[in-house]
Amino acid sequence: MDEPREQVELTDPRALRALAHPTRLKLVGLLRHAGSLTATQAGERIGESAASCSFHLRQLAKWGLVEEAGGGRGRERPWRATARTTTWKVTAPELAEPASVLSSIILRDQTAKLLRSIDELPQWPTAWQEAYQLADKEITLSPRQLEELGRRMWEMMSSYDGQPVEAGARRVAIFFAALPELGG
Repeated sequence: MDEPREQVELTDPRALRALAHPTRLKLVGLLRHAGSLTATQAGERIGESAASCSFHLRQLAKWGLVEEAGGGRGRERPWRATARTTTWKVTAPELAEPASVLSSIILRDQTAKLLRSIDELPQWPTAWQEAYQLADKEITLSPRQLEELGRRMWEMMSSYDGQPVEAGARRVAIFFAALPELGG
């Protein structure tokens, strides 16, 4: 099987609604990190039944977010993510509400993950305590400049994909959000 492509863009409001489910988000994230897994294996890792995972994997496949990886039968057939990232833009009025719901769910999940990491900061090795990054900055940008900033951030983060893993390396959660302040 080929490597997953870099990104899949969701343009259908039904696809956004389909992904805006906690189990489905966990499955897509798990498959992106772990590679191919069966519904049974995925269920064991995320605390769901194989039947539930099998159902949700089939729903994700309808929208091109996962696919069968080949081999196996029934719940024992492996699945894989089709892309490393998922993107969506509000290019039509019918996309606004489902995009907002999906974005809110992801933001809550990422915030909870980051807060758990910060809570564990006192137990981190000194090198990680000194290396971690947390900052905020407000700047004035046009929509074009904001799109350029996002593109450049993704390019920079993606430049680390495929590099040799150094001693002491760990998975690092990077959360990037750039939103205009409206009405305030």
